[in-house]
Amino acid sequence: MAEPILPSEASRTRARWSAAHHRLHRHLRRHPELLPAGAPLLLAISGGQDSMAMLGLLRDLQPLHGWTLRLWHGDHGWRAEGCRQAEELAAWARARGLVLNSERAQPEAAIGNREAWGRHWRYGCLARQALQLGCRHVLTAHTASDRAETVLLNLARGSHRRGLASLRASRPLACPPDPQQPDPPPAQKPLLLVRPLLPFTRAETAAICEQLALPIWLDPSNDDARLSRNRVRTAVLPVLEALHPGASLRISAQAERLAAELEQPAELLDLALTALAAGPDPDGTILSRLALQGLSAAGQRQLLLHWLERHTGRGLESQSLELLLYRLGPHQGPGVLQLANRWQLVWERTTLRLIRAIEGHG
Repeated sequence: MAEPILPSEASRTRARWSAAHHRLHRHLRRHPELLPAGAPLLLAISGGQDSMAMLGLLRDLQPLHGWTLRLWHGDHGWRAEGCRQAEELAAWARARGLVLNSERAQPEAAIGNREAWGRHWRYGCLARQALQLGCRHVLTAHTASDRAETVLLNLARGSHRRGLASLRASRPLACPPDPQQPDPPPAQKPLLLVRPLLPFTRAETAAICEQLALPIWLDPSNDDARLSRNRVRTAVLPVLEALHPGASLRISAQAERLAAELEQPAELLDLALTALAAGPDPDGTILSRLALQGLSAAGQRQLLLHWLERHTGRGLESQSLELLLYRLGPHQGPGVLQLANRWQLVWERTTLRLIRAIEGHG
């Protein structure tokens, strides 16, 4: 059973304003677009140390920024104690005048990779809740440690630079389809997923919870050595931190710099893709294969990756991208490549075409 871990009684007497408060306050003042003053915010609260630290800090900073805080908790239904934890968390929030909405998934509906399914379910629930509450900003408690783990895993998989620029401080959050309201009201879009704790490590969120006398509900799955992220967390990052203290923060900062660098040439890449268009193509889904072959290999990589991501929402890993470039070479014939989200890349002698299969067909 996941019992809440209560901090020591001595910590309850400490002053609530701390270096962590000042650090987050300064970070948000430097980046006002993350959490605008007066905005209603929807916080994803698991009960773990990271989300509780986020709640504690933002609740204390609330008078300075004028936010309205609403809380959401998701129970995947994977643990017997999940219901009890949700009840305890709701009672704790209610005693402090906070509104927390809980939802429980149907784990038997999980398809494919369980972790990916759970992530999809959480973000879908959060988007629906945000629309109902009129919150444009949805907050998760990802830290620099989470980002460093993601970078290392993607690096090991052979990811392109975009994979190394993961977990941005802010990104659009897709609205789930609603058959009764196909288009959300203009005032409600786009939703933004915001990660305000990226300047902090996991060790720091533990210290924040202790200082602010915040309870923590442990998740046993964090100790499951079968999960690759847990193995990086317990066996890889500690070695890097021992060799180079502050490694997680530096890896996270490098990911942010990469993301910023990738955004700058996006407009130029769009212009270049326009020049590669093959005939009338209002959707931009047809490119000239011959024109593409006239570019350097590096230019082909950048344009193809940008084109695929812009239309399908997903790129290709480095090895798959190199194989595709080879198959599109001057002496190779026609071909087809199955892509994510039901897309196909089809190439003939002179053109490349992106085609999306109709739901229920293909």
